[in-house]
Amino acid sequence: MNPFKCVAALVLSLLSFAVSAQPTFTYNNPETSFQKAQALFKQEQYALAYTEFRELAGQLSESHKTDKSYYYDQVRFYHIASQLQLMMQVAGEEAQTFIRDVNNEPLKHMMCYYLGHYYYQQDAYEQAVLYYRQARFDNLTNQQIADAKFEQAYCLFQQKEFAEAKKLFNEIHQLPMHKYYIPANYYYGFICYDEKDYESALNCFRLIATDPGYNANVPFYIAEILYATGHKDEALQYGDSVLSKNGASAYRKELQLLSAHLYFEKKDYKSALPLFEDYVHQNDKVSKQIMYELSFCYYKGNQSAKAIDGFKQLSNEKDSLGQNSMYLLGELYLKQNDKANARTAFHYCSYNSSNPEQQRISRLNYAKLSYDLGFNDIALNEIKAYIRDYDDYVDPGNSSDPKGHLSEAKELMIGMLANTKNYDEGLQMYATLKQSSTTAQQSYARLLFGKSVQLLNDQQLDEATSLLLKINALSISTPVYPYANFWLGEIAYRQRKYDQAIRYLQVFVDSHAAALGEANNTNANYDLGYSWFQKADYKKAINAFSLVAGNIRNNSSAIEQDAYLRMADCQYMTKNYKSASTMYDDIINLKLPQSDYALFQKSMIAGINDTKDKIRMLNDLVKQYPKSNLVVDAQLEAALTCIADERYAEAIPYLNTILNNPNAKALKPMVYLKLGLTYYNMNDNKNALVYYKMLLSQYPQSAESDEAVTVLKDIYVAEGRPDEYVDLMKANGIVIKVSEADSLSYTAARMKYDANDCESAIKAYDNYLQKFNNGAYRLEAAYGKAKCLQQKNETAKAIDAYLIVHQIGNSKYFENATLEMARLYYIGLKDYTNAKKYFEILSNQAVNPEIKQDALRGLVRSNYQLKDYTTAYATAKELAAMKGSSTDDKSVANLVQGKSLMATGDTTAALDAFKSAAQMSKTAWGAEARYEIALDCFRKNDLKATEKNAMIVIDNYGSYELWVAQSYILLGDIYLKQKDYFNAKATYESVVKNSTIADIRQQAQQKYDAALATEKQSSKITN
Repeated sequence: MNPFKCVAALVLSLLSFAVSAQPTFTYNNPETSFQKAQALFKQEQYALAYTEFRELAGQLSESHKTDKSYYYDQVRFYHIASQLQLMMQVAGEEAQTFIRDVNNEPLKHMMCYYLGHYYYQQDAYEQAVLYYRQARFDNLTNQQIADAKFEQAYCLFQQKEFAEAKKLFNEIHQLPMHKYYIPANYYYGFICYDEKDYESALNCFRLIATDPGYNANVPFYIAEILYATGHKDEALQYGDSVLSKNGASAYRKELQLLSAHLYFEKKDYKSALPLFEDYVHQNDKVSKQIMYELSFCYYKGNQSAKAIDGFKQLSNEKDSLGQNSMYLLGELYLKQNDKANARTAFHYCSYNSSNPEQQRISRLNYAKLSYDLGFNDIALNEIKAYIRDYDDYVDPGNSSDPKGHLSEAKELMIGMLANTKNYDEGLQMYATLKQSSTTAQQSYARLLFGKSVQLLNDQQLDEATSLLLKINALSISTPVYPYANFWLGEIAYRQRKYDQAIRYLQVFVDSHAAALGEANNTNANYDLGYSWFQKADYKKAINAFSLVAGNIRNNSSAIEQDAYLRMADCQYMTKNYKSASTMYDDIINLKLPQSDYALFQKSMIAGINDTKDKIRMLNDLVKQYPKSNLVVDAQLEAALTCIADERYAEAIPYLNTILNNPNAKALKPMVYLKLGLTYYNMNDNKNALVYYKMLLSQYPQSAESDEAVTVLKDIYVAEGRPDEYVDLMKANGIVIKVSEADSLSYTAARMKYDANDCESAIKAYDNYLQKFNNGAYRLEAAYGKAKCLQQKNETAKAIDAYLIVHQIGNSKYFENATLEMARLYYIGLKDYTNAKKYFEILSNQAVNPEIKQDALRGLVRSNYQLKDYTTAYATAKELAAMKGSSTDDKSVANLVQGKSLMATGDTTAALDAFKSAAQMSKTAWGAEARYEIALDCFRKNDLKATEKNAMIVIDNYGSYELWVAQSYILLGDIYLKQKDYFNAKATYESVVKNSTIADIRQQAQQKYDAALATEKQSSKITN
């Protein structure tokens, strides 16, 4: 019940007293009793009146309804009205019945008045208004009329029907002697305040400000009105005067807050601070404005820790208040040299455009701090965007250098190009520079070098060469120059361009540059030795190899052992057999892995004087090293030695043994040829024809088949069967005679190809293949067309052309065509299933060891992409064991091993493999391995190690967006686990805004939303 209503409890106690004290008697004259009771009612002695009217009502009979209806209605009216005044439970229902049944309009209207008052007392505002509206005031006293208007107004106010309530309050608040004068002024003033009629509201509130019933809240409204009407000094003075009194106040906190705001606006932060502090301390949640002003007071008061704590809670706000909070927060963190948190603060500010100048400065600061902290990919993106967006901006506060901010940004960009591992974007950005300083060119050289090594590891040798040559073409001296020459030499050696390899590698050796990974003197001299060896300049080869391995020991490295062996080979090739034999013996006596080869070479030396001793030693090799890769070579050499000695029958068992060896498939054309030749020389043409025919049918395009054709012709002609010879050639697709038209058509196409006019060459090759479907040069035409299509980046068409060459079978183009086709599927189409198919075919059939090695590389990578890690690892092991395997080969072997072991649950062994991969490689393999290490640390709750490894990925593998973005998300997870929502949200948001990978963006967004929801639960800021 509201404080302005009658005290029902007192009335009820009076009723109880009256009932017990009144003597029981019956009035003989009902009229006299009625008058007495009526007088009691008018005197507001409702308990006594109720007793009298109850007796009179009990005396009423049905006859009264007709004979004395007026009296009957009067008794009933006062009886019910007394009950209403006494707040009796049954009164309301009886009053409603009376109003419904009685025909006496004045009494009905009076009953509506009392019933309205009854419901008013019960806070039943809707019913009270209903009956007050039915009541007429004709029969009411002025006091009752005024009471009814106030009470109806109050009920309307509670129902938020302010317009109607205001009219009624307006009448009462002008009656100083009325009991509701004070509350009427309060409610009338409140409605005026709500309608922003501050003058009327202020008049009302000032009138009642000291009234005990309203002095707890009215002073706050007065201060608010003074503030709203611009009388801020008066509002502050008034608020302080109220607050100086220690009495309780319902709005004391609000008044404190208003005073705090006023002091804040006057920039009196020292006075505002304790008021803000007290208010925030007393409330579980506060508005963002309050938190900002409190934090700003801390900021001005040099209470940095408290200011930081407050501003951080405003990181979700996207308005000017939120932006300024983050800007100031960034400044605070910079003063503390906390670059990490300063970066996060400027991150939030940079995405808010409320204050363009703050946004611009924050964007530059965010880029600079990202660069300082090793977030090179983000720094690069941000600085590039900054230069793009502010290219026309002139700093009005810097008249001496209005474009100085851009100079700073560009210098920062050059520094990033020098240090980033994001080579593609770095080179693209460098290309946009109109002028390049010496510093920029140094950075350019490093970018070229980094990208070239990356291409090299991905087996894109021509592209790598192109970039490395650009380093050599620079007009300045650069630290990467010697290393560029090393890799130019390494690539040239792989491509069997030995003169180039020697030239570039010698530049590296002469530079005396420190080792940089694989680029070191040992590897350079090793490659130089092999290059001179391939050029048959064995003396220079010995000099180079001797710099790798001057002598040999049990613990010599694999490369030292091989170099020593090659020196022995050089001695052998220069016919210094004694020295060669001694060196081979050194290897055999030390039982090094190359002992089988050393014995093989010793047999060759022995054969110079005694072929039987040579064959004996070859047989010893087969017995002593049955699992050696040289077993087949030893058997073939024994066979060839027998053939050279014209001991043909002795050669046949060796050749048949090789033929039945499943690991000697590559030698089959040679074996068929030699068996045919052996039987031919033994005058056994029948068996000779058997093997020559097998050679032609299985390897029609091989060089051995070309050699066999001449002997076959001689046999058939000698036996008088030339027609059978012609039929045999046709059956195997061998053209005996090339037509002039065939030759001319192919020659025309080949001339276009040799002139590097691929557009015309493709048309000419197509023309030839259509005219001569089974032409003599079909193989050459298909291969040439494929090369041209590949050069024009018409991947699908190039694959179709290479497929023709592949399907023809073994030929001099088979291996290269199959390799290129597999690479196009892998790199061009990312069709890893077909890439795997052709890499696998090539790895089984390739004779050239370098092509076989390339096939294995492709096979490992295809299985990796298909997530068949177990198979990939088995192939990778074979690849890593091969001579000439690169660091990247070993790295991918370790990565897929780790993946395979992780799938089986062997986490410890998997981590060892990942660590090996990460240490070896700076390519995608190393990035993924390092991320796997970081992820395992996170699972073990080793957050420090998680952050360390994630940052290694971010700092060193910028070209590999997937793993960089995943590492950023992992950093966000660390912050979230630490309940550092400020940095967690910023990290997730950065991924959402910067990643180009849809799945990664979605994952980061989900994590951002979850972090935001969790933060809001614990935040002091109200939603």
